[in-house]
Amino acid sequence: MMSVYGWLMFMPAATFLIAFTYYPTVATLAKSFYSQGTALRAAEFVGLENFEYMLDDDVFWQVAWNNVIYAAGTIPISIALAIAMALWVNGRLPLKSIARMAYFTPTILPMIAVANIWLFFYTPDIGLIDQFTRLFGIPSHNWLGDPNTVLGCIIVITIWKEAGFFMIFYLAALQSVSPELEEAAKLEGASRWYFFRRVLFQILMPTTLFVLINAVINSFKLVDQLFILTKGGPDNASSLLLYYIYEVAFSFLDQAYASTLTVVLLAVLALIAIGQFVFLDKRVHYQ
Repeated sequence: MMSVYGWLMFMPAATFLIAFTYYPTVATLAKSFYSQGTALRAAEFVGLENFEYMLDDDVFWQVAWNNVIYAAGTIPISIALAIAMALWVNGRLPLKSIARMAYFTPTILPMIAVANIWLFFYTPDIGLIDQFTRLFGIPSHNWLGDPNTVLGCIIVITIWKEAGFFMIFYLAALQSVSPELEEAAKLEGASRWYFFRRVLFQILMPTTLFVLINAVINSFKLVDQLFILTKGGPDNASSLLLYYIYEVAFSFLDQAYASTLTVVLLAVLALIAIGQFVFLDKRVHYQ
């Protein structure tokens, strides 16, 4: 009887997990091997043709390179800022509760609202950036309309929003560190930088591994602010993989090719996560 009750309690969670995780994953993988069906023509099995088309798709390679630049620009800076802010608000800082709230506030804002806020900075002529640069005689610039600056603008927004979120994890980890460690280091004459590099950062490695995995996943799932700010333009200069998948599936109505791109994205994320665990787990010191 107890086993029946156990299965009954397990079934609701299992149903949602299968319906919204496992089944879509398997269906997406299967659809990547078929052509896009229409009302007049059923989908046909095409094997690896969608993957071959992807390898010849110039837009895909541009978007993939954009995502690499975006990840390289957001992940290390966000983590470094998160550590710095956590160290700052964890110390003997007056009104540190207000400082913590100020750092964390961007995290709780919806991404659509964040995008609209940053439009006030990037809008040509009337934006805050152009108004400031005009004081020094610098001409107006279309920050979101220039292929050379648009991706950097998106990177800045993401760092501003994510650094405070990652700070919370580091702050929680710092508050679990015994103050006796720092006192012992001071007695030995160790500098603050030496104590952080040789002791504190090693203790924070489990948190860093967790934050790094989340940062990598976040860098490949950006869609929201692209809708408001750039629509992937100009000329795909700010388009990222997930936004390109959305365009292919819902703008170009090619769900078969979108499934192919999704499979590749999931495979890349899985390989990155496995690599992080394999190479970084050796340096993680769990308490």
